[in-house]
Amino acid sequence: MAKVKTKNPRILIVTPEITYLPEGMGNLAGKMSAKAGGMADVSASLVAALYELGADVHVALPHYRRMFHEETAKLVADELKKYKSHLPDERIHLAEDRCFYYRDTVYDRGDGNIKLALAFQREVINHCIPYVQPDLVHCNDWMTGLIPAAARRMGIPSLFTVHNIHTQKLTLDWVEDMGIDAAEFWNNLYYSYPPYSYEESRSNNQIDLQASGCFASHFINTVSPTFLKEIVDGWHSFVPDSIRNEIRNKYNAGCASGILNAPDPIDNPVTDDKIPFKYGPDNHWEMKRQNKLALQHALGLEENPDAPLFFWPSRLDPVQKGPQLLTDITYRFLEKYHDQGAQIAIIASGPYQQAFWDIRNFHGIGNRLAVRNFDGRLSQLGFAASDYTFMPSLFEPCGLPQMQAPIYGSLAIAHNTGGLHDTVDMLDWGASKGNGFVFDTYDSGGLMWAMDKAMEFFMAPREIREREISRIMSESLTRFNHKECARQYIELYERMLDRPLVAK
Repeated sequence: MAKVKTKNPRILIVTPEITYLPEGMGNLAGKMSAKAGGMADVSASLVAALYELGADVHVALPHYRRMFHEETAKLVADELKKYKSHLPDERIHLAEDRCFYYRDTVYDRGDGNIKLALAFQREVINHCIPYVQPDLVHCNDWMTGLIPAAARRMGIPSLFTVHNIHTQKLTLDWVEDMGIDAAEFWNNLYYSYPPYSYEESRSNNQIDLQASGCFASHFINTVSPTFLKEIVDGWHSFVPDSIRNEIRNKYNAGCASGILNAPDPIDNPVTDDKIPFKYGPDNHWEMKRQNKLALQHALGLEENPDAPLFFWPSRLDPVQKGPQLLTDITYRFLEKYHDQGAQIAIIASGPYQQAFWDIRNFHGIGNRLAVRNFDGRLSQLGFAASDYTFMPSLFEPCGLPQMQAPIYGSLAIAHNTGGLHDTVDMLDWGASKGNGFVFDTYDSGGLMWAMDKAMEFFMAPREIREREISRIMSESLTRFNHKECARQYIELYERMLDRPLVAK
């Protein structure tokens, strides 16, 4: 099929998850939502920004029929028919396979994700790219790792976004058994060892999907400038050499950058329907006190609007998120600031939850330490009610809670690493600068130091605290938003294409 002539370059965004799509992109745009993490948010914001700009943007994603809340029969008769007839005004391209239709979640545990990834990429490579004929393909993470190699074979430049350093490995024969003719682009993939020939490598030499995406793409980006530099400089021993080397090669060639994700636009205390008392920078003081009472009541904490409240929003994963740093000092901290009524609210699931339960029960401090499984509504109230939000991660490819928290007037307590370094600056209330409390040494002593600094601020005069929190909320709304994130991606597209996305 001949490509429709257009003045604007055509962008195809390939993503396994998305939060929403702009109305007008397709008949089902308003119903398409399949989210597992920050990739869904940044993909949605980027598509929306490009569409609003008037750019020729298309998106490919799996056809999650159940998650899209549509009847299978209706889709086969209606929207699927439109997709297959290739109507020129359709910008949403759904990868069709039964493995997507009845799912409740984007990802599986174990090898099931490989099957999902291959089915998705088969449809994109075999059908979507030949039909759309994009000028640039933007791929996201290992589940799209084969596509840059296929795009390069077709002469199409690609951007590959590394959202995390996880990967999957498989052989060429597995790829081909799923209906992808990898013989066309096999030499653009990254293998466990240098391939001698196609035949020699087909069944024995494993492909690294994340490294292949980095290797074959024309440009890559991580979701934090600092995390990119940490990988290049050899930090974090858990980063596989394959991924590190390919990211380093792109960086040294001037073909890598870091672009921060941003919180979902609905995460705004002015409009958030999940919190009982809405507020903004100008009226945060009393409304946060009311939200604090609501959270304390819900969690069984002592109901005191003047108590300093610390909130843990992230999964309790000791490998990355650092909950063990907090368990080491929880009781000591609560005793140190007993007279101030200090409280800690854990609203998170994960393997380290039991440790907090043990501390709570052993010391009988249920009125000062609350522990609950993650709950979306309760977590939003945690941001609105708390004075401080914990983010003591050992490493952080980007992180979102430390950006969401200051929008709600809750200041982050963060380890100086990765995306946390890019988004949290040490508060200097005398100079009205900074937005949180940052510690450099990754241990419980470092965290305790930052919490002490947070308490110093809490005991400052009300007019100082009210002024600084109002400033931080206003600055965060401007700094941490999808419009700014999309602007940087658009600049990168235009750099890669050497032309504007929309003709003047």
